[in-house]
Amino acid sequence: MKEIKIGYIGLGCRGQDLLEHVVLPQGEQVTAVCDVYDDRAQKGAELVEKAGQARPKVCTDYKEVIGDENVNTIIIASAWESHVEIALAAMNAGKAAAMEVGGAYTVKQCWDLVETYERTGTPFMFLENCCYGRRELMILNMVQQGVFGEIVHCDGGYKHDLRNEIAFGRENRHYRLKNYLERNCENYPTHELGPIARVLNINHGNRMLTLTSMASKAAGLKEYIKNNKSADDILQNKTFAQGDIVTTVIKCANGETITLTLDTTLPRYYSRNFTVRGTKGMYEEVTDSILLDRKEDHENEWNWRGSCVGNAEQYQDQYEHPIWKRYIEEGIKGGHGGMDWLEFEAFFRALRDDAPMPIDVYDAAAWMSITALSEESIAKGGAVMSIPDFTSGKWHL
Repeated sequence: MKEIKIGYIGLGCRGQDLLEHVVLPQGEQVTAVCDVYDDRAQKGAELVEKAGQARPKVCTDYKEVIGDENVNTIIIASAWESHVEIALAAMNAGKAAAMEVGGAYTVKQCWDLVETYERTGTPFMFLENCCYGRRELMILNMVQQGVFGEIVHCDGGYKHDLRNEIAFGRENRHYRLKNYLERNCENYPTHELGPIARVLNINHGNRMLTLTSMASKAAGLKEYIKNNKSADDILQNKTFAQGDIVTTVIKCANGETITLTLDTTLPRYYSRNFTVRGTKGMYEEVTDSILLDRKEDHENEWNWRGSCVGNAEQYQDQYEHPIWKRYIEEGIKGGHGGMDWLEFEAFFRALRDDAPMPIDVYDAAAWMSITALSEESIAKGGAVMSIPDFTSGKWHL
């Protein structure tokens, strides 16, 4: 693609941040902006003008953006429930799509993404920024060099106190409130699963076979609303479907297991709990620690943990991923510690070079399907669910 002309759909908090601090600073042309709320769409247009570009077309209906002849690339940062619908419309119109993260509502949605991509050949990228995290890429580099030996198990989680965001969802027009009222599932799996999938070569010599999910009771939001929003008669009398803690266990074709944890409605600190366990060592994100199975570390077994807590930085000179070595030299930019900048840089580069997308439609389908499958598993008391092979056998080639 010689010239990228972006139709930008979704201008809530996340959408505005990406537009202002990543997409526009990378010099990309935005020719249309859209949000279901006109004030947000107008704000998006102001950001484009502020960046020195001509005022873009402003819409509240995404179909107008996709039908615009002056748009050839769609960035989707809207509410979760509209992601797949918009991506399908974009691909069917022959317009490259970059879709923000979130889980699928049905497994069929995932198959629809794959079928539409294969039929149209339209470029599609899943915008999972955590795949570009500095530590995630360093650990991936170490795994690929065999430092941790044969990988056996990985943990990950979305552990983020979102009670305020959810409870005030009507006031701040945030889609999470509706989801937490109506669904009980692992609703946001890809921040942790994306980097783990890279470590385990999912869709590239390995795949996820089955999962089972269990959810705790839903008490956190009820308590929070009672203490912080007592005048809200509507929410005071609502019952939330979403369990406070959801635990999902996944089995892979090559024998590894994965545990995912959703933990967003109880008091806690932020963590993605990225953990990699191998026959020669481990990494633990909670303490940012690397432990290697060396003879000297066994001399005092009780001090084994104490000797390595918080030591991952010591390995950076040797194992920093090449992407981040370059990035640090050039200067870290954008949000989320630089991850957002790198993912969009990769998307735009792939578009211009007509190259495969680094996080493709098969990744999106596999990772997003965990939400729909976990919902069914929880509803059936933790039943084992089969995870489809969205590559139709190409994963082992």
